[in-house]
Amino acid sequence: MKTKQPSQQVEMAERIRAAVEKNPRKMTLQLARDLGVPEVEVIRAFPIDRVMELDIVQWQDLLQSFEALGSVRVLVSNGAATIEVDGEFGGFSKAGEFFNVQTETLDMHIRWQQLAAVFAVEKPGHMDDTATRSFQFFDQTGAAAFKVFLNFGGPISLEQKAQFIELRNKYRR
Repeated sequence: MKTKQPSQQVEMAERIRAAVEKNPRKMTLQLARDLGVPEVEVIRAFPIDRVMELDIVQWQDLLQSFEALGSVRVLVSNGAATIEVDGEFGGFSKAGEFFNVQTETLDMHIRWQQLAAVFAVEKPGHMDDTATRSFQFFDQTGAAAFKVFLNFGGPISLEQKAQFIELRNKYRR
């Protein structure tokens, strides 16, 4: 695989930044596909007041802290489908390569060794201008592993907004 020259990398980063600025409400997955880049690069191009990279080494503590958030929306997407599930984190365990989240409303089996980056993201919603707040996990290829939204298609409570800020600051890189 051929590596891009530094000038090409800078040019691509500017193209991504311009696309994010022009289309702040567009889904990051769609922007990434339009630009032919991994979705993580779109997230990294967000303005610094809307994104903060978190410490991926603390992935387990961060995931377990989601239990206190109550009901959230989890999105998982691949090349053929996207699923959105409203549920609560809890029932944590590890079995082999999996970190498990198993509650009455959420059943996830995360291949934690594949996680490479995590971000706290504030973004105008693609359905309306209501700001969404989420924690987005990416795998080693730069594809989204899963996203945890505190609000989706509606306003966020003051309590959840405070929890988002607290977790973002606690786990910042």
